[in-house]
Amino acid sequence: MNINDLSEIIPALLILAGTIMSFLSAVGLVRLPDVYTRSHAASKSATLGVLFTLVGTLFFFVITQGIFSIRLLLGIFFVFLTAPVSAHLICRSAYRSNVKLTETSVMDTLKDALKEGK
Repeated sequence: MNINDLSEIIPALLILAGTIMSFLSAVGLVRLPDVYTRSHAASKSATLGVLFTLVGTLFFFVITQGIFSIRLLLGIFFVFLTAPVSAHLICRSAYRSNVKLTETSVMDTLKDALKEGK
C-alpha cells in the first residue's frame, strides 16, 4: 500500500462516516416520538454527518490535487455554527407554543425555569 492509496482511503472513510451519520439522522427523524427528540436527531447527527462529509471532501482535494478550498472551509464553519443554534431555537419556540412532550419524558427542567422567570 503506497501513499496514494492511503490518501484516498482516509477521505473515503470520512465520507462514509458522514453518510452513515446522515442516514442515522434520517432514521431518527422518522422513528422518534416528538419534536424535541426529532430536533435532537436532526441537529446532532445530521450536523456531524455533514461535517464528516465536508472534511473528507476537503482532505481529498488537499491530498490528491493540492487544492485548498475556502468554500469547503466556510461550509464547515457555517454548518457547525448554525445547525445547533437553529435546532435550539426551534425547540424553544415549540416549547413556548405549548407543544407537548412525549409521555415517556421523565424530566422537564425548562418548566421550572420559566416559572421562576415570570
